[in-house]
Amino acid sequence: MSTEPETTEDAEPGTPTGGAETEGTQGDAAGSGEVPEGGGTEGDAAGSGEVPEGGGTEGDTAGSGEVPAAEGAEGDAAASGEVSEAEAELRAQRAVRERIEQRKAEKKAPIEAGTKLSGKAADLLAAVRAVESGEKPVATVFQDPEPAPRRSAPEPVRRPQPVSAEAAAASTAPAPAAVQAVRQVLGEGGAPEVLAPQVAAALGEGADEQLRADPWQLLRVAGVRPEQADGFARALLGAECGPDDERRGRAVTVWLLEQAALAGHTALEMPALLAALAQRGVPDPDSAVQDAIAEGDALVFQDALEETGAAPAPAGEEDTEEDEERPVRVLAGLERYALAEESLADGLARLVNSVPKQDGSAEDWERVAAAAQGSTGELLRAVAAHGLVLHTGGEASLTEPAALLTAAHTLGLRAWAATHGPIGRTRFAALLGRQTAPGTPSTDAHSPVAHSPVTTVAGLLSGAEGPGRDADGALDLDLLVVLDAPQLDVETAALLTESLPDGARLVLAGDPGVLWSVGPGRVFADLLAARICPQVASRQPDPGPLGELVSGIGIGELNQVEAPGKEVVIVPVRDAGEAVHRTVQLVVDSVPRALGVPAEETRVITPGHGGAVGTRALNAALKERLNPGPGRFGGFDPGDRIVYSPVPGRALPGRVVKADAEGLHLSCEGEAVVVPKERVEQSVRHGWALTAHQAVGSRWPAVVVVLPGDAAQALSRPWVYTAFGRADRHLSVVHGVEQALARAVAEVPAKPRTTRLPVLLAPQISG
Repeated sequence: MSTEPETTEDAEPGTPTGGAETEGTQGDAAGSGEVPEGGGTEGDAAGSGEVPEGGGTEGDTAGSGEVPAAEGAEGDAAASGEVSEAEAELRAQRAVRERIEQRKAEKKAPIEAGTKLSGKAADLLAAVRAVESGEKPVATVFQDPEPAPRRSAPEPVRRPQPVSAEAAAASTAPAPAAVQAVRQVLGEGGAPEVLAPQVAAALGEGADEQLRADPWQLLRVAGVRPEQADGFARALLGAECGPDDERRGRAVTVWLLEQAALAGHTALEMPALLAALAQRGVPDPDSAVQDAIAEGDALVFQDALEETGAAPAPAGEEDTEEDEERPVRVLAGLERYALAEESLADGLARLVNSVPKQDGSAEDWERVAAAAQGSTGELLRAVAAHGLVLHTGGEASLTEPAALLTAAHTLGLRAWAATHGPIGRTRFAALLGRQTAPGTPSTDAHSPVAHSPVTTVAGLLSGAEGPGRDADGALDLDLLVVLDAPQLDVETAALLTESLPDGARLVLAGDPGVLWSVGPGRVFADLLAARICPQVASRQPDPGPLGELVSGIGIGELNQVEAPGKEVVIVPVRDAGEAVHRTVQLVVDSVPRALGVPAEETRVITPGHGGAVGTRALNAALKERLNPGPGRFGGFDPGDRIVYSPVPGRALPGRVVKADAEGLHLSCEGEAVVVPKERVEQSVRHGWALTAHQAVGSRWPAVVVVLPGDAAQALSRPWVYTAFGRADRHLSVVHGVEQALARAVAEVPAKPRTTRLPVLLAPQISG
């Protein structure tokens, strides 16, 4: 059976289907019994009864007292082979018995007068005399003394050591023995044995036994569908397998909630979940959901709904209204996203309700705000007085967060910015280097921002980039500006807010028109709708024909724009073959010749990975022209453009440097990355052509957007807005969808997502 996920925009390149990516060297070593260099000696010695060299002597001596010289000599003689092993043991036992008898005799002998006692004997004698003389009662003398108060040693300050996602994945890799056991069960049920590492990682310890007891647990592996799990279950269970099996209902419930999360929902309304279960052939959807809740596989929520359009209650009838039941909506969701959303709500409420740390006087903040122009001044004033601020705008509006960061540095704040990806980080760092704080001289090499305090969100959280963390584990900063805020899913946003120290300020900045996050949630959109904090909208439009075109798309209008410098070019095509041909021609020949933009600075964006004009087909055609080669290492050659996904949801553009025994060596925006051979297939794709979700947060001098005829159903206003907005100087549109493009821009908004963040925030926000 095929387990390849369907082609969707949400499917990221190289996203591991379950836990295959986590199988690595550490797991192999642990499973095979091999001990890593320098490790495992102590445990191995203890387990086998062997004493490591130089070890065990101190413990043996302490347990038996001092060893007489004769005994030590006998032991040495025995070890050297001068006496037999049995005789040496008898001699040792005889010596021990003699020593015991000697100690017994010493205890029975009378104590000579005048003998000076010490230690326990002296204490005991003193206690007896105290009782005999009546100085102390028996009960108090022979009680254990109160322990002397100990001075607690101060806990050493340890800076939290972040663990990268790659290291975390490697540390949880299933052992080869466990993988082999799962592989056997999969073979018995007719499932692809290649799924074994993913199943072992998803189910954990005893995965083979769990799978045999409940074959529908196969649905926990990404890409497996219910009908495939049903076939596997029939092969294992035979006549016991049936559609009314409660194990099937429970597993399909969890699978549907996982699919909802992939589509961006943090929970599903109960009627929608029950209807989906019925469509999947579950005869009693209610019981299936209750079973999943009882087993802890899912959680249920009841969120109160605000009645819209209700007339205000007359005076004196408040109590009656409170007694009436308020309408609620019942939802079900997975625990991980429920906890993340609740944690995010708590963290945001803490920021909104707290007073920001006063680094810089109000007069200083007002001085820099007054020197700024327009919405930049509004942003500075909002940040001065509030712990959470939202900032919206396009590419040109980035100058405002840059001015804020510069001003914060001049006021003495530890201020940092975080972007979605490395390309955005490089661009914002360059913009920041050209900034000057309002009312201050131009920056130079010694300016507060010369060190470019810009990180990626992933690097900031892992500790690989940024200010690090203080002794309490919080980020060591006073102000954090998160760019590309629409890309924050609930789990990442929760980690960010939890990591902020008390009194810190958080600014979420981004373009609300772009695609939402790959992961579940719509954090930025929910906060904009909730209106719990100041919102500053930039009044700086993106310039030129490209800015005019993208701005129109943002409000639902696909306008024809004048492009005297060939900033926008439309290339109509009739079929998929022509679309691929014209795309390659544009990248390799037309754009470099007409505009001087080399092929390596041009990216292709298409709606999906599969199909005749998906990323796979386009990358194959572009590689053949731009970097032909045999693809000796997993289909890649040095010089190939790639997209690397270290963890699901992250896409890092880069290129292949070389390949050797260590793995595939990549350069991702100047950062060296080595991908082990066993992970290349799951985490690396060719990257001349990308999806819009992979491209979000990045911009290139030239972009070719490909719209084949079969892509009409995949288009929406956010998709077109995101894809067209990735172009900095030139945009070519390979156009094969006719009127579907204008219709998508005008009539197809973002797909709704079910989230709980607004409901969770409402009762926590004062005022």
